[in-house]
Amino acid sequence: MTIQNRDKFLDHLAERLGQPRHQLADHPYQQLNDLPQQTLSDKTPAELLALARKTSEALPVTFYEVAAVELPQLLTDYVASKGGGPLLLPTSKHFADYHLTDWQASIAATETVNYWQPQADRATNLKAAEMANISLSFADFLLAESGTITVSTNPGQGRALHFLPTHYLSIVPRSRIVARSTQAVAWYEQERQAGRLDSSAIHFITGPSNSGDIEMQLVTGVHGPLDVTYVVVDD
Repeated sequence: MTIQNRDKFLDHLAERLGQPRHQLADHPYQQLNDLPQQTLSDKTPAELLALARKTSEALPVTFYEVAAVELPQLLTDYVASKGGGPLLLPTSKHFADYHLTDWQASIAATETVNYWQPQADRATNLKAAEMANISLSFADFLLAESGTITVSTNPGQGRALHFLPTHYLSIVPRSRIVARSTQAVAWYEQERQAGRLDSSAIHFITGPSNSGDIEMQLVTGVHGPLDVTYVVVDD
């Protein structure tokens, strides 16, 4: 997308103000301090995990920490607690990474399971997300400071997977708990420059959708899932 008539508008504005155009090349951005990099940098991994749990549960998010061997049973119990399918799962190599291929087969034997299809048209995937009772995603990071997960859109895990189903669960490895957004953004930028980031969008999801800005009454699930669960897997 291009910005139309930007220079014409800014030239007109500068003329009316009676001053020359501000040029970023002449006034480069100078960071006043290193707080974005240093905040919480002294925390140990255990302290970051504790902080992530505290900030997440305050949102509120249901927060689990499990060993990899416990993950299949936790997912099965979670599906049952939310009333079963339809489930919407990503098409992802992470199922193998987390040793969940047997779980995929077992859950498909008892529940309706659909996958986000990389080759399908937009309407097909949107319909699957719209009809899903539960969706599962694999997050890139969990930000301890705010209880935020970051997820990158890719052909096997599209945007609507995170926002249209009724219940949402995201899995993140414990090693990917970082202090705050600056660490995650630095990684994404590094991956983008190296050509390894195949994503049209990066989402920062901070718990379930909440709205209370009009009548000052907190309503959960207005713009997204009714509830959100984070599962931190010890890796």
